[in-house]
Amino acid sequence: MNKTREMKYSCPYCGREFDITVYESVNTEQDPDLRDACLSGDIFRHSCPHCHTDFMIQYPLVYADPAHKFVLWLTGTNAEEEAMRKYARVLVKQGYQLRRCSTVREFTEKIQIFEDGVSDIVVELAKYDSFIEFIDSRHGNPAEVTSVEYQNVTDGVMKINVRTDDKGLSFLIPINLLEEEIRAESDRFAINEEDFPLVNSDWIISLFMESSGQA
Repeated sequence: MNKTREMKYSCPYCGREFDITVYESVNTEQDPDLRDACLSGDIFRHSCPHCHTDFMIQYPLVYADPAHKFVLWLTGTNAEEEAMRKYARVLVKQGYQLRRCSTVREFTEKIQIFEDGVSDIVVELAKYDSFIEFIDSRHGNPAEVTSVEYQNVTDGVMKINVRTDDKGLSFLIPINLLEEEIRAESDRFAINEEDFPLVNSDWIISLFMESSGQA
């Protein structure tokens, strides 16, 4: 179900306190309009009633999409983690994919990925390969990269954008090649859905660092 709460918040610009309403949970089946607000990140945007400055506030949020069978948890406290684990086994048995997200960007990207019916493990491998190719082909150095983003999948080909401050480069990668690599090393890429795993850039980098003995 959709659940909100009121909280006090101090404006990061003028310092004055005001009340805001934040969502603790969202169910897209009950309120489809909230899906758009989550995908755009607008659900995290607020405006100070005193200085009228707009800004984003990241707070713990559980997002359930029954139609596409996934639940996202934007990172909360350790106490919340214990509560989430209580429901994880039941959700997994019902066929849900469970993911934890550490940032709003990860959260919004996961919504798009799972709505597209794509494995986020495949996406993270594609993003990693695109980043390496971007560096190896001398398009830039690692410090210049500001983001590596999933765009879409068309006819079995995934599009990944690597961006810097002044340019961007798109990479097109056949999904079947990525899936073959994951199948060949299934133990490396294995995750436990009941743990609400973080499947993101830090996760994929750690896998390759471990295999090279750098972890």
